[in-house]
Amino acid sequence: MNYFLKISAIILLVFITHLQALADILPDSTTQKTTINRSVLTAAGITQGSVYLGGMAFLQYGWYHDHQKVPFHFYNDNKGYLQMDKLGHSFAAYSESYLAYRWYRKAGLTKNQALLYGGGMGLLLQTPIEVFDALYEGWGFSWGDMLANAAGCLLMTGQELVFNEQLARFKMSFYPSEMSYQVNGYLGNNVAEKFLYDYNSHTFWLSFNANRLGLQSKLPPWLNVALGYSANGMLGEFENRSYYRGVRLPEYDRTRQFLLSLDLDWEKIPSNSKILKGLFTALNYVKVPFPALEINSKGKFRTYWCYF
Repeated sequence: MNYFLKISAIILLVFITHLQALADILPDSTTQKTTINRSVLTAAGITQGSVYLGGMAFLQYGWYHDHQKVPFHFYNDNKGYLQMDKLGHSFAAYSESYLAYRWYRKAGLTKNQALLYGGGMGLLLQTPIEVFDALYEGWGFSWGDMLANAAGCLLMTGQELVFNEQLARFKMSFYPSEMSYQVNGYLGNNVAEKFLYDYNSHTFWLSFNANRLGLQSKLPPWLNVALGYSANGMLGEFENRSYYRGVRLPEYDRTRQFLLSLDLDWEKIPSNSKILKGLFTALNYVKVPFPALEINSKGKFRTYWCYF
């Protein structure tokens, strides 16, 4: 086991120990309205920690494996990939924090306790990645990434404190870009690699309940309106490269894309099935394909009959 996985294993152990400690120190039903379910709390720690360790191992062998280790250093990538990378950090932190919060609530913690221990989980889990970036050539510790991670946590926590719900759900959609098939493998040779390397394939959304936008319950409660951001034409972090593996790459214009579409809030679809409820919760991190309108940074409009 190399040093990368050793550090990840230590973080995993600390994380699980933290969850188990919460199970021991939090009060039971004698001092609060709900009883702490220690088995659920421990399962949350083991599951989240295991997924985290698996993700770290995947990054090691799919992301860092062909890069040279270097001394700890910093890196300013705030203008990179037209900020798509920053939105990716925010989305990951939001999702991790919301998942932890929901699981803590299921375990019997009060709302404030769940927000206290789960609200910053995204930042806790994302920070070691910045440390690893700082130890490899081509990346570095990015304060911009850290700010994006914190923003994702605050988006989740702030909405629960102010609105008592996720009024705007942070979602993602992915579909391999057309250019990924035309650049000699630079953006990946398969779907998994394109998900990692092709920022042109990602779109991030804020999905709002349609009735909360002033329609006063005239529409189904599960119907959302989604605002999206994406970017296209990127063959490099700050500027496009011309060659890859000795082959000249096509020329593309780096373009920002702003989108309007419909979406579903799966968790507001009624169901008595625990399996379906679990499936709906998982699906709520992904934007549902729908028709969409786009305006880009060049002022051009485009319509999609079905946008992924």
